[in-house]
Amino acid sequence: MSERVVILGARVVDPVSGTDDVRDVVVADGRIAGPEAADGAERIDAEGLVLAPGLVDLHAHLREPGDEHKETVETGTRAAAAGGFTAVAAMANTVPVTDHAAIVHEVRDLAAAASLADVFPVGAITTGLAGETLAEMGEMVDAGVRVFSDDGRSVPTARLLRNALVYATAFPVEVVIAEHAEDASLVEDGHMHEGAVSASLGLAGRPAAAEEIAVARDLAIARATGGRLHLCHLSTARAVDLVRRAKTEGVRVTAEVTPHHLTFTDEDLRTYDTHLKMNPPLRTAEDREALRAGVADGTIDVIATDHAPHAVEEKEAEFDRSPPGTIGLETALAVVLTELVHPGVIPLARAIDALSVAPARILRAADHGGALDPGRPANLVLFDPGDTWTVEPPFVSKARNSAFTGRTLRGRVRATMLRGAFTVADGKPTR
Repeated sequence: MSERVVILGARVVDPVSGTDDVRDVVVADGRIAGPEAADGAERIDAEGLVLAPGLVDLHAHLREPGDEHKETVETGTRAAAAGGFTAVAAMANTVPVTDHAAIVHEVRDLAAAASLADVFPVGAITTGLAGETLAEMGEMVDAGVRVFSDDGRSVPTARLLRNALVYATAFPVEVVIAEHAEDASLVEDGHMHEGAVSASLGLAGRPAAAEEIAVARDLAIARATGGRLHLCHLSTARAVDLVRRAKTEGVRVTAEVTPHHLTFTDEDLRTYDTHLKMNPPLRTAEDREALRAGVADGTIDVIATDHAPHAVEEKEAEFDRSPPGTIGLETALAVVLTELVHPGVIPLARAIDALSVAPARILRAADHGGALDPGRPANLVLFDPGDTWTVEPPFVSKARNSAFTGRTLRGRVRATMLRGAFTVADGKPTR
């Protein structure tokens, strides 16, 4: 049930309209309303807090169907709400794979029943993520899918990727091909960034060149086809440079980076902490600084969590047997504030753009990431940018494999609102 409230004295940060000032915002009947709707509404004191469009995660693993012991759509979207997200793109590596419309509808129905965040299923590029034949993209587009990805697997041949990009241009709506850009032949059996640290730890590496080669290939095909390409979780400095150059040449490309790649480096793996094992791997300090610069200048459009929940026993295995990935929905905003905004790397408006506006635009999630104008759906996040806290389990997510466990962060979500209804209030999920 939607609320009728007046949020008093918040700093309203709206990158779409360019607003960044202190004012009152009225919510009524699920939408942002004018001052005439304020009479009789509940008052919420938001002095010192920031009100912004609800966050949108372009890359998350909700694990349902198939791996409900790790996460479900309900627990994943509850974690999303706790982190200030009102919309989440659910990746296609479910069991069975989201490579046809029936799974798209199943995931959407689960999200609608939970009513904690809108879920936008990402369709597989190839059937079964096998990299052999194109999936039923047409029927998934008809079901509302706008982004396709084989997730942790790069499309293996230039020919198949070209076919996908050409096919995507044939639809009357914009369809995005999102690539995990990594040459698989160079990373087989690798567990971390290939370099001095991997050598000292005795672990097989995954070279930066694997990403750079794939990014160069993908950009060349996007340039030739005119297709719409999105590059997932970039991790290397040269990949950022390639994207920067391609954008100046008019290639239709966007890119994302994760909070953990903006924070950690391969040096942090000297303790063999499996919570820091990632795909792509954490790189060098020079790579991390290039990623931060890419966010600052807009070369990298989106900050996405790559929320990857795993069972406890999986992450407690030996480093070379543990699966890669970290949960991230509950910490993403605080990490970005701590690592980028408070140190002055980017302004707050740029952070909100990368966490909300840009991913909503790529997903074609019209009700999210928009201007905070009267009549717009009240999909909002209210947070305290200065509140300091230490990341510790238990988490709202079913999983606990957080790379940020034990780390002190600045910035905490106080409320999240989905179509005018609180999914988080006073810092806690409402259901």
